[in-house]
Amino acid sequence: MVQQQEMTLMRIFVGESDRYRKRPLYEALVELFRAEGVAGATVTKGAMGYGGKNAVHSDRFLRLSSDLPVVVEVVDREDKIQAVLPLIEGMFQGGLITLEKARVINFHKDS
Repeated sequence: MVQQQEMTLMRIFVGESDRYRKRPLYEALVELFRAEGVAGATVTKGAMGYGGKNAVHSDRFLRLSSDLPVVVEVVDREDKIQAVLPLIEGMFQGGLITLEKARVINFHKDS
């Protein structure tokens, strides 16, 4: 069975070395989303990137390899995303969040 619906995709761009209460920020974010009942979250670590400070982070440079770019992607209804935004606001010192509409296609096997 195929189900389609309009949802919101939130992407949170941070660094691998970013911390929240001495833990990796991306882990703390995923745990928060799970506790809040958000439909799904995925963490992707990038091989290279730069942000607002123009500092390149790459796995090619040993001294920078501990701060690779990390993207946390979250998808859920617009109201659920809006409800968690204030909770994550104070968790990181810098980063970027994007929101966009997404058509979600969910495939279910009939049992």
